[in-house]
Amino acid sequence: MTIKKKLKEKWQEALQAVLPIIAIVLFLCFTVAPISPSILLCFLMGAVLILAGMMFFTLGAEMAMSPMGERVGSCLTKSRNLALIVIISFLLGFIVTISEPDLQVLAGQVPAVPNMVLILSVAVGVGAFLVLALLRMLFTISLPPLLLGCYGVIFALTLFVPKDFLSIAFDSGGVTTGPMTVPFIMALGVGVSAIRNDRHSTDDSFGLVALCSVGPILAVMLLSMIFRPEASASAAPILLDVNDSRQLGQLFAFGLPTYMKEIFLSLLPIFLFFMICQVLMLRLSRRKMTKILIGLAYTYTGLVLFLTGANVGFMPAGNYLGQVLASRRHPEILIPIAMVIGYFIVKAEPAVYVLNKQVEEITDGAISARAMGYGLSIGVSISLGLSMVRVLSGISILWFLVPGYAAALLISFFVPKIYTAIAFDSGGVASGPMTAAFLLPLAQGACIAVGGNIITDAFGVVAMVAMTPLITIQVMGLSAKLLEKRRQRLAASEPFALAFDQLEEDAIIEL
Repeated sequence: MTIKKKLKEKWQEALQAVLPIIAIVLFLCFTVAPISPSILLCFLMGAVLILAGMMFFTLGAEMAMSPMGERVGSCLTKSRNLALIVIISFLLGFIVTISEPDLQVLAGQVPAVPNMVLILSVAVGVGAFLVLALLRMLFTISLPPLLLGCYGVIFALTLFVPKDFLSIAFDSGGVTTGPMTVPFIMALGVGVSAIRNDRHSTDDSFGLVALCSVGPILAVMLLSMIFRPEASASAAPILLDVNDSRQLGQLFAFGLPTYMKEIFLSLLPIFLFFMICQVLMLRLSRRKMTKILIGLAYTYTGLVLFLTGANVGFMPAGNYLGQVLASRRHPEILIPIAMVIGYFIVKAEPAVYVLNKQVEEITDGAISARAMGYGLSIGVSISLGLSMVRVLSGISILWFLVPGYAAALLISFFVPKIYTAIAFDSGGVASGPMTAAFLLPLAQGACIAVGGNIITDAFGVVAMVAMTPLITIQVMGLSAKLLEKRRQRLAASEPFALAFDQLEEDAIIEL
């Protein structure tokens, strides 16, 4: 397939993902939540950039990020050198995390903790847990007990963490597993499992993102106990009125160079790491390297356009919509509206496409991309409804996270292993830049309107989005397991039924 045809295919996929969000926001703007023309135009221009960004990013992930991760993973496993695997995987987790654009946003939202201290701490956490994840795959350690131990430690630490930081700590787990991290780390797992080639290798090819999401939560919790900061936060800024189209264009033109620099600095460490691996271990052909370099260019272009559209165009619209809806006579209307938005917006997350496609390929279609899409959409829809209940009522996030994770961990002991790994991966994947740029400002705007505490009530949306897919995807696995058992029972009874049908009437009477 030519590049032109691939771009056309990716454009159609982007349209299917983003058009429902545009339609919902436009419907709200012209009915129950009127917004200023400036914010509406900014939103529409941001939507165009997001569409173009998704088109380039998904193509770039296929051409570059996924092959890079698979090559490095398979090469590490072939080396059979445990010390080398530990060192390289830690460095890889550290580098990829520092490269994640959303981590910069998180660092700016945690008061009193120096930005670089937070970034390095989170990167060390991800690097350490990536090592743990790869060792789990190599030594075929079961994922559910490992997750149970990790989250047991996390919830034990909640007793000592300042309550104003609980939401931010749990948000960090989803934020740091974004569009830069997910394609590379997931492909790394596929590369490692391909070399193992045993009957459990497919089940263990997922789960890396799940464990890597634990590191940032622990890092922020520990930092909040060390620094004991005074909590303070500001909501996403509301866009000022622009007088003409030139000012609107200047608004995006001002943001574009910022994200060009940010994404360049994000991709550079990954590129340099891969080039070192190419010289020392991989030695790919010139043709394959050219394809990867072209893919990296597409990835760069896509992320720049996507983040510019999301942060400059979608963020003010989300904040303003939240304020308008929560200011109505019946602010409860925000709950069903947020659920509808959540159902569709997860489809526009760049890393979700990568996850769904990889799941379908690894399972040979047994778990389809469509089924994954439904599972994630239902999960995120529920999480947005619960998040708005929190915003309107001020209920502590632990009342949702403790029973939610308890249910997810309990189910994990009864479903096929691959569903558990995919479910916990999907939690980190679903909570990406669209959540940070639209859903979090929506919650912040609503929180301002009802006079709530932004830190304790609005933050936590990312954590909720990361939690609910753990349950919905595993429920899919449980349903599949029960259906398979039913088929087996029916198949076992068919020979007897067939033999009974073939008996003559007299023989049946004798029986």
